[in-house]
Amino acid sequence: MARRAKSGYSPRDMSNANAKTPLLISLALVGIGLVLGLVGGITSGSIPGGIIAGLGVIPAAWAAWSGMQQETQTGLAGAILMVMVSLGVGGLLIVVGVINLFF
Repeated sequence: MARRAKSGYSPRDMSNANAKTPLLISLALVGIGLVLGLVGGITSGSIPGGIIAGLGVIPAAWAAWSGMQQETQTGLAGAILMVMVSLGVGGLLIVVGVINLFF
């Protein structure tokens, strides 16, 4: 039986560890944003913390794209969850920070 040569890059060739790296980066950014928000006080919010937590969307979106390319539901589900968590935490910290500026 003849072997077919691989032509080019295939996202399915990525190992599971490499696919989870963007999710861990996203989780770290959300954690850093939360820490910045908690340092200033839980009721005062943090605009920089919200921006950093919101930046967690970028690696999470990359992981979602990778999950779609690999056609795996768990990778895609974890990435979409991190997109929602990043947006939620970032948005909440920014909204509370803006409210704290004016009131």
